[in-house]
Amino acid sequence: MPVVKVVMNGAISIVNAVATGKGATLGTSLKTTILVHSSRGEGVSMNDQNINNPQFLKLITKQIVPFNILQNTHLHISVDSNMPIGCGLKSSSVLSTGILMACNKLFKLELSESQLLNTSAVASLKAGVSLTGAYDDACGCYYGGFIVTDNVKNKIIKSEKCIQQLSVVIFIPKYQKRCHINSLKKLDFVFHRAWLLAKNSNYWNAMTLNGMATALIFDSSPDLIISLLEKGAIAASTSGNGTAIAAITKQPNLNTIKNVFTSYAEGETLLTSINNNKPQIHEL
Repeated sequence: MPVVKVVMNGAISIVNAVATGKGATLGTSLKTTILVHSSRGEGVSMNDQNINNPQFLKLITKQIVPFNILQNTHLHISVDSNMPIGCGLKSSSVLSTGILMACNKLFKLELSESQLLNTSAVASLKAGVSLTGAYDDACGCYYGGFIVTDNVKNKIIKSEKCIQQLSVVIFIPKYQKRCHINSLKKLDFVFHRAWLLAKNSNYWNAMTLNGMATALIFDSSPDLIISLLEKGAIAASTSGNGTAIAAITKQPNLNTIKNVFTSYAEGETLLTSINNNKPQIHEL
């Protein structure tokens, strides 16, 4: 029974793309391992762990695998991850892109990187899991490092590695709720300014401006972003549409930044690093 294994990393937001259709991300070392098993039969099955939208993943397979193959093939998808789902850390993009990669190799479809990432964006729009297609998220998880995109055109504007040895502290509040993301468009001019900063490689200021704007929209406290900066964070922002909040810092400041989060609210704190590498893929 053929099996393909993909190990993908997540990402955090530098600039939220909802307001303008243009976004930016930074790769993290939070990992997800995806196994896709192929056997005779029909349909798609999966383990429930770390999968919050099975129908989305079934749609993904239909976007790439020819119908005549799916009619005679049973696919089983297994996921193991240390990445919290549904809180803005790009878990949907990790799964969609990883499954597309696995199917591409499994069935020898020979699709290019660009075709895979475009397909991920199209499927995200069709499934309603993203307003923009999350092309920035898919590219951020695939390439790592800094990615700046135009999601309307599915185009990468800039891609470069983060050469600094920095850490990422991620806080997931226990009780904070996601707000209506269309409200982000009220500050579209602010997000456009943040995107222009990212386009010019001024990533940390872009991320912090994004953080202040999302804090106002999501009814969380801008004081938290200010406190993080005062205590040694290089940049801080809500990631995606929340609820996760990420801070970039140097190693000596890790505990201080963690304490800022834990004194702010009850929740979970994750420590990780920046990822600059593409996913690993193997046929087992």
